[in-house]
Amino acid sequence: MDFENYFPIWNKLTATQKNLISDSLITQHVKKGTIIHNGNLDCTGLLLVKSGQLRTYLLSDEGREITLYRLFDMDMCLLSASCIIQSIQFEVTIEAEKDTDLWIIPAEIYKSIMQESAPVANYTNELMATRFSDVMWLIEQIMWKSLDKRVASFLLEETSIERTNELKITHETIASHLGSHREVITRMLRYFQSEGLVKLSRGKITILDSKNLEILRKS
Repeated sequence: MDFENYFPIWNKLTATQKNLISDSLITQHVKKGTIIHNGNLDCTGLLLVKSGQLRTYLLSDEGREITLYRLFDMDMCLLSASCIIQSIQFEVTIEAEKDTDLWIIPAEIYKSIMQESAPVANYTNELMATRFSDVMWLIEQIMWKSLDKRVASFLLEETSIERTNELKITHETIASHLGSHREVITRMLRYFQSEGLVKLSRGKITILDSKNLEILRKS
């Protein structure tokens, strides 16, 4: 099956462990906008993206969102199975940003293998360390980077992901990613437009000057 080519430590599993995963593995195709995991109410399992794009974010009591990180082809997410590690209490939501094909290893299956396999335990720790670094980077951006730099960085990241300078994205979506308000993002984008960095139209942002956006991001 294709899964063995995506799971980095497949060859370090025993035959019994491989069979256990194969027999319990869930294959899903989810449409854009589907909520795959919803906070601590779910213990979905370990997610492995075959193709597509997922977004992991926090949702405040007031309904504001902020993106923690995104998942692309061959990426794995352990926070969707945080119940297997009692010290991890992240109430994250995971949503499909694009139509996505993925595999899910049920939490109880992964936990049982992790408890008896040193390679799986080590890999789990590495995965958690990577995601912790992502979150720490985000905190650093929020604390020390001004909003204009964060918006510039987000726009450049989007052009890289989508491989186009014409981004079909709303101001509300950008606000959700950055943990801001739509009105604030709109004012910032209008300023960017007045400086010749972008062109705004309904539901679309065209990047006109990526060089100066990059300079702004790094300034």
